[in-house]
Amino acid sequence: MAFQYAIALTGSIATGKSTVASLMALNGMRVIDADSISHEILEANSFWVKETFGEEFLKNGKVDRPALGKLIFSDPEAKKTLEEFLHPLIRAEIEERSKKQDSFKFPYLIDIPLFFESKAYDIKDSVVVYTPSELQLERFMKRNGFSKEESLKRIASQMPIDEKKARATWVIDNSKDLKHLQNEVEKFVTTIKEKYL
Repeated sequence: MAFQYAIALTGSIATGKSTVASLMALNGMRVIDADSISHEILEANSFWVKETFGEEFLKNGKVDRPALGKLIFSDPEAKKTLEEFLHPLIRAEIEERSKKQDSFKFPYLIDIPLFFESKAYDIKDSVVVYTPSELQLERFMKRNGFSKEESLKRIASQMPIDEKKARATWVIDNSKDLKHLQNEVEKFVTTIKEKYL
């Protein structure tokens, strides 16, 4: 059975989830990254992308992710088509990797951006990377160079971060600097080790 020792690592766009995943790995936690799995699967199925959405979504034979992203966030039908194709494949791959991790009988993280939204994973515990929404918007605009309107549209496509925070087993606060975030991660890792060792 998969997910026995899994903890879902989640957050929202621009709350710092990828940074936290890297810091977790540096602190000795094993991490399965759903995002990189989805990129691998999307690349492996570039022919499907071309057949489904058109030639203009490939660039030098590879999926043009920014162009596809723009389409997905502005067209609910296209989003649904892509998700219905990708999600079962991503889930199957995560499940495979999860079974391997479960054999060590120690907690590991599965970085799942849409953990609460998708309700697709039977994982009991979760840790949310939290950034107040106004700071989230500021960071997202800075990082992606999008307008405020486009940024708000992308953020609104996910469950509000405060709601995720309320549902989480643990919260990692990313409202200050990197040093603070490192301390938050170290505290979390210590908690997990104390609970399971």
